[in-house]
Amino acid sequence: MSTASTRLPEGRYGRSSDERADRKLKVAGAVLGALLLALVGYFAYHYVAENEISGQVITFQASGDAVEVHLEVHKDAGVDGYCTLRSQSADGAEVGRADFRFTGSATRIDQVVTLRTTARGTTAELLGCHAG
Repeated sequence: MSTASTRLPEGRYGRSSDERADRKLKVAGAVLGALLLALVGYFAYHYVAENEISGQVITFQASGDAVEVHLEVHKDAGVDGYCTLRSQSADGAEVGRADFRFTGSATRIDQVVTLRTTARGTTAELLGCHAG
């Protein structure tokens, strides 16, 4: 005894609905992947190309109500901007935050700035530098 096959003959009735759905999913996936890649490239370009100011904390000295921060900033000539610093106490609470502006044509600024605090700060952290 033989069992009857439930498959349709190959090529006789065109593509099955599963094959059409698979093709649509592949096309949609390729389009979404290309859009995602373009979006990541756009943000990466603007992060690298537009960031004209960078800085770093060289050293800091804390006292009762202030933190002296030795800050080194690199920027493009003629670009004005600011760097944001903050200080935290020993328990992690933020005790001071301030923006320090930099102007002029110098491309490297090496300066000691004073960050006033509400309590004794134990850290000096550079949150970021921005043009503007």
